[in-house]
Amino acid sequence: MSNDRFVLVILVGVALVVLGLSAFVVDEREYALKFRFGEIVQSDYEPGLHFKMPIVNNIRKFPRQILTLNNPPEEVITAEKKSVFVDFFVKWRIADPAMYYTSTGGNEVIATGRLLEILKADIRNEFAKRTVREVVSLQRTELMDDMMLAASQTANEFGIEIVDVRVKRIEFSEDVADSVYRRMRQERATVATELRAEGAEEAERMRAEADRQRTVIIAEANRDAQRIRGEGDALSAEIYAQAYQQDPEFYAFYRSIEAYRNSMGLSGDLLVLDPEGDFFRYLNDSGGRAKQP
Repeated sequence: MSNDRFVLVILVGVALVVLGLSAFVVDEREYALKFRFGEIVQSDYEPGLHFKMPIVNNIRKFPRQILTLNNPPEEVITAEKKSVFVDFFVKWRIADPAMYYTSTGGNEVIATGRLLEILKADIRNEFAKRTVREVVSLQRTELMDDMMLAASQTANEFGIEIVDVRVKRIEFSEDVADSVYRRMRQERATVATELRAEGAEEAERMRAEADRQRTVIIAEANRDAQRIRGEGDALSAEIYAQAYQQDPEFYAFYRSIEAYRNSMGLSGDLLVLDPEGDFFRYLNDSGGRAKQP
């Protein structure tokens, strides 16, 4: 009885070992390849529990998520034969695990090395088509799109999908930086000169317009003043005429008194007049009547 129990325990243990060697789990973040004596026999595993033949089959797993590859600054030459250093990174993932394993042996170091070779070649080609101005201007987005398109075509042959390529920084060599900064200063100085000229032109136009308005306002004011003064003089003459018509003798007397006051009001004044003239008629005639001719 004890021998039978021992045999049963052995069989159960062997069965558990075989089951453990046969079962494997595929995570949703992984790809799995099943091999039979080194040959790929299956690559389309869904996440979950799966089985294989122990010893005959073996399993290799690869990441399904997006990976990031950073590269030290790479020196490239622009269309102007000027040297710049490009710092970039690439987002990539395994698209076809079977092709990826066949082309790289499943070694990520080999895969990233080949990917960098592809990208460096494409970066050199794309930068060689453009000037420094185009590289740092709005064409930078177009540059990265062209780099990604060119690299993706080659990377697909290795079972790799390039998700994104981004240039983080473009640094100029010392001579290029001096040239670029000098050109930028010249451009800014040109823009500043144009703005100052436009400002001076606008200021002169505003001053001319202000002078014109001032002249118009003064002319209109003088015109209105002359018109009002004329209306006042006319009204004054009308009032005087009406007053004179009411009592001509009194008006003549009043005007004579005004003439006496204006002509003899200051000390030291000397008048040479005919005492029999009309100027003294109100002084000679105490009655205030004018002499009859």
